Amino acid sequence: MTIVDDQETHYALVSQSLAKFPPKLQAELIGRIGSYTGLFTTPPSSFEPEVGKLVSRLQDEYQRQHWSSQIDITLEMIERFRAQIIPITSSDYPQQLRQIAGAPALLYVRGDPVNLHLPQIAIVGSRRMTRGGEINSLQWSKFLADSGFTITSGLALGVDGSAHRGALKSVVGKTIAVMATGIDRIYPSRHRDLAAAILDSGGTLITEFHPREKPLPSNFPRRNRIISGLSLGVLVIEAAVRSGSLITARCALEQDREVFAIPGSIHSPQSKGCHLLIKQGAHLVESAADIMTELGAALGGVASLAVQETSLPQTIDAEEAALLEQLGFDPIDMDSLSRDHSLTAERLAQLLIGLELKGLICNEHGFYQRLV
Repeated sequence: MTIVDDQETHYALVSQSLAKFPPKLQAELIGRIGSYTGLFTTPPSSFEPEVGKLVSRLQDEYQRQHWSSQIDITLEMIERFRAQIIPITSSDYPQQLRQIAGAPALLYVRGDPVNLHLPQIAIVGSRRMTRGGEINSLQWSKFLADSGFTITSGLALGVDGSAHRGALKSVVGKTIAVMATGIDRIYPSRHRDLAAAILDSGGTLITEFHPREKPLPSNFPRRNRIISGLSLGVLVIEAAVRSGSLITARCALEQDREVFAIPGSIHSPQSKGCHLLIKQGAHLVESAADIMTELGAALGGVASLAVQETSLPQTIDAEEAALLEQLGFDPIDMDSLSRDHSLTAERLAQLLIGLELKGLICNEHGFYQRLV
């Protein structure tokens, strides 16, 4: 659904095209006046002289309509890509993001905007991920999505892409991709199919950048603050010391969000960033369940809904049901399971694989854990 004729959205969009109306000034005036509509429709004489002078100048600039051709292009692109515009003054704007310093004045959104209001965990990490990093991002993302979190990341190569894919494997989970480009551009281009899959699954693409905006280097730190701003916490899977993921983590700390980091080999460059974050106070996490311990309460009814919707499939057989009944929610290794069951190791492995493929359990580094 495209919003093109809403008055508040119109004035918010025009404001981004007016000369000498930077974001900081916008935030100050909107904070006083309460809406973009009020800014452009209230007589300047209604305000105190200093504010009235600013309002008068902006209203005069609006009347000149130098912004008209640019707005027409923007609306045409929004229509073409079936997107919508959400200004910060709208009730559709995510409250979690509105709280941060320098929150975007407006958002361009494709897909389901309801996801922006769901409890989110950001998963970020190295573009040059290791095989272990890939496994972690896929498995942890799926586990957290199955548990009720919406997975938010940056659509980048490496960990970001794997995090989105892990969420897509979830029966109930959703994923949000925060872009460093206009809503009409997918970067990197090899992730076009991934972006399409996110939309097809009921997920969301979001950006603060106007249509046609290219992936400029300066856009990525700005994108990162939105990733963390939307989320209750940020999980860093892998990261070098000089990494965009650490920028996201710093944004999270400044925004009073939780930061989680997975430790790795002391010899791996892709683990040094995580180790630095842990030294600086980030939560050291060894399983996705550690994050649930910290943030699970924020899910409220969402977690119970996730469990309800991932009820046992009709195809589960008696042996699988018996094993699932005895398998707890705490991780347990194969040897411990073998001691507790009369099954051969081969048969136990077959049952565990079957339950994992059905999304009922997960395997974290050889430790099995019930999901439903």
